[in-house]
Amino acid sequence: MRRLGLVLAIMVAVAGCAAMTVSSHIERSVNFTDYVTYDWGPPDNLPVGDPRLDNNPFFRDYLMGAIEKKLAAKGYERAVTGEPDLLVHYHASVNQRVEVSAADAHYGYCYDNCEPRIVDYEEGTLVVDVVDRNTGKVVWRGWSQDTMNGVIDHQDRLEKQVNEGVSRMMVLLPLGGAALR
Repeated sequence: MRRLGLVLAIMVAVAGCAAMTVSSHIERSVNFTDYVTYDWGPPDNLPVGDPRLDNNPFFRDYLMGAIEKKLAAKGYERAVTGEPDLLVHYHASVNQRVEVSAADAHYGYCYDNCEPRIVDYEEGTLVVDVVDRNTGKVVWRGWSQDTMNGVIDHQDRLEKQVNEGVSRMMVLLPLGGAALR
């Protein structure tokens, strides 16, 4: 019974780490309907932090494709000629995380004789910046964080996680000018 309690406590702790968090920042003074076209800005030279993704062209191509689909759905068109209104840039990173949860017996939160729990996991972060090409100012930034355990080495899981992160993030992007046509 004691072992079952420990297993359940670890599962709860890991599940607590597994919730995807998504948010964004918007430049309040910007009228997004003034923007119609976009293109990709220059990539940063920062590695993702995990060679399994740094050396994975599927990840980069799939991520960019997912972002492009959501931009189109929000009323932004990829510029084929001329200068775009917006430049889009992303950065992804994977970091090793360790969470140590000491038991809070004082507050009544205690599992399995109040033993501390250690959870070791990989956390992925995706940041998408939308920059006004004329001013160079970031007008919208979205980000998503989630655990990457068991994801990076499985293309179908990676695809699903990219889809979920990009979809949830891009819901927060205001509609662009092409959506009003």
